[in-house]
Amino acid sequence: MAQLTMIQAITQALDLELGRDPSVLLFGEDVGHSGGVFRATDGLQAKYGQERVFDTPLAESGICGLATGLAIEGFRPIAEIQFFGFVFEAMDEIIGQAARMRFRSGGRFHCPVVYRSPFGGGVKTPELHADSLEGLLAQSPGLKVVIPSNPYDAKGLLISAIRDDDPVVFLEHMKLYRSLRQEVPEEAYTIPLGQANVVREGRDVTIVTYGAMVHTAIKAADQWSKNKGVEAEVIDLRTVSPLDVETVVASVKKTHRAVVLQEAQRSAGVAAEVVAQITEHAIYHLEGPVIRISPPDTVYPFAQLEEDWLPSAERVGAGLDRVLTL
Repeated sequence: MAQLTMIQAITQALDLELGRDPSVLLFGEDVGHSGGVFRATDGLQAKYGQERVFDTPLAESGICGLATGLAIEGFRPIAEIQFFGFVFEAMDEIIGQAARMRFRSGGRFHCPVVYRSPFGGGVKTPELHADSLEGLLAQSPGLKVVIPSNPYDAKGLLISAIRDDDPVVFLEHMKLYRSLRQEVPEEAYTIPLGQANVVREGRDVTIVTYGAMVHTAIKAADQWSKNKGVEAEVIDLRTVSPLDVETVVASVKKTHRAVVLQEAQRSAGVAAEVVAQITEHAIYHLEGPVIRISPPDTVYPFAQLEEDWLPSAERVGAGLDRVLTL
């Protein structure tokens, strides 16, 4: 198996699915000849032609409206939103149209669209490029929302998303694109959507998170294991809608304590839903309140303040200290 970055794993998944299924189309801003702003689609237009991999105007509403129409007509479009902070222009097409298609048509039509988009902090991007808006989509019935944390998962989850018969929002954290490598099989494989992964076993406390924060959580867990003998179990949600409540609850029943970590602002996000599910299903197993760690409820800051705003391993460690002493 080759050692791939996340961006290479994503390109490989797109290549395999374009080659496997002629109904798969790929389009967005600069994804054709240029290969995308991060080169995720590099070489795919040359291989599959301009009718299957093509550029669009700079209009997210048009990109996602086209995707809805194509999906209803039997295609499997992969629509790229160049940065997820620009999704607001396409919210009606994603939430008001594609996500409701099965319901609106009484099951006669489905909408197998994948909306790919980079997001996430730690790379000093301009305004509206780093925003974590997954909570807005996770609350929308009819959508699946997937956020991989590593190259192996990115490839398997993306292939699953492309083959899914309903719309999937697939978010790719920019900091993870080239910051780590992992062994990834050359052939196609799938990872089920809606299935979390226990990435670190532990007995004292459960940390639930996703995306780049998985690595922050593992760093904190390793530090507290070395310095304080605390063994934290880390769960990578991988899919934030639907949530794998069963895996989270099973872990909390084992450790009796929980910390939930997210990169998005504090209120009304994925972390809040995880806390609610733990409270509903495992409250009698808890030996203290669930601790939530996130940035504050402010607009994403300019680059100079980004590192102070984002959760760090030290902040996660402080959360571990708190939950273990309450």
